[in-house]
Amino acid sequence: MTWLPLCIMLAIASLYYVFYLPGRLYLGPEKTRAGYLRERKDAVYENLRDLNFEYKAGKVPDTDYESLKTSLQDEAATLLAEIARLEKDSPPALRKTRI
Repeated sequence: MTWLPLCIMLAIASLYYVFYLPGRLYLGPEKTRAGYLRERKDAVYENLRDLNFEYKAGKVPDTDYESLKTSLQDEAATLLAEIARLEKDSPPALRKTRI
């Protein structure tokens, strides 16, 4: 009969371990619009590199390559324009430099 209290204690300990939240949670750095745009720009450039690799490997037809490349380049240009606009509008003290 000692197994029932042990099972209950184990269940309580397991629930405490799973659902306990400490007093302070670190949620990471605050996201800004410019930060989001830079992350998106990096993703678009990576997609362009992957597309070029796939095309040179012969996995993507010419027509698909041209349309995908054009759409990715248009998106990159839009992102770069918005990043430049945000950096121009923001005060110099708030601009973050990239290393």
